[in-house]
Amino acid sequence: MGTQTWSQTDLLRELNQVVEGELNRHLSMAKEWFPHDYVPWSEGRNFDGLMEGDAWSPDDAPLSDVARSALIVNLLTEDNLPSYHHEIATIFGRDDAWGDWVHRWTAEEGRHGIAMRDYMLVKRMVDPVALERFRMQHMSEGFESAHSGELLESLAYVSFQELATRVSHRNTGKFTEDPMCEKLLARIATDENLHMVFYRNLMKAAFELDPDQTMQAVLDVVKQFQMPGTGIPGFQRKAVEMAVAGIYDLRQHRDQVLDPVLRFWDVFEIEGLSPAGERARTELAAFMADLDKQASRFEDKRDTLKARMARG
Repeated sequence: MGTQTWSQTDLLRELNQVVEGELNRHLSMAKEWFPHDYVPWSEGRNFDGLMEGDAWSPDDAPLSDVARSALIVNLLTEDNLPSYHHEIATIFGRDDAWGDWVHRWTAEEGRHGIAMRDYMLVKRMVDPVALERFRMQHMSEGFESAHSGELLESLAYVSFQELATRVSHRNTGKFTEDPMCEKLLARIATDENLHMVFYRNLMKAAFELDPDQTMQAVLDVVKQFQMPGTGIPGFQRKAVEMAVAGIYDLRQHRDQVLDPVLRFWDVFEIEGLSPAGERARTELAAFMADLDKQASRFEDKRDTLKARMARG
């Protein structure tokens, strides 16, 4: 394995053929679906305001507060699509296979927010006024990742982030105890998984081209990882609620998101790294071990909290 250091321009050009192959594979696997098929329109009714219907009440839907918080976080995360499109279009460009992927990905992601919002409003799961105000505030701030403009870091980030979103959607759907909502979020999660596979496979090819630079990029992303919804109003409180409920917690982040992707890339088996690459890999291993300890401590605290609540 060579130790050549590639420029970002050269990597984009060299990976273009891989992108073309992965895009074709994606298109062969992605199934057409329609948001309207998942929404029980006949259950909807007018809200107050111009339609002079019924004001929203938390009692309108048999939904726990944490399930409502998780739905809001997941939807608002999807809403910032214009910023995400700008990020990847700026890095990947709009030419050749890269551009074809950028537009296809954006179209598929756009469907998620449409379907979730329609479902949540028809079923009156959330306060429509508060939701719209959250959306305006969140989108007005935009989104810029910690790795904006960096190809390898961005590819590593979305490899993990798409998988994290899949886990969050699937678990949120189950937590709503609403069969059709669970079905919708499982459908969205399937899209997110295909997106993860696309980016994950690109990073695998990048490791073959420039293992040292790619290893450093992965280390940087794993250490700094934050979900794209971090800027949502009240996100930290909602994230804690979701973690305590087991919708998305540190253990899931480590064992179901980071670890399987790192294993797919064979990061701890790759040979021929330079001293710098080896240092990055050693630091990555240490970080993952520490994350394991942190996750165990959180689980212990959560178990203690649940036991205390059970006792009343």
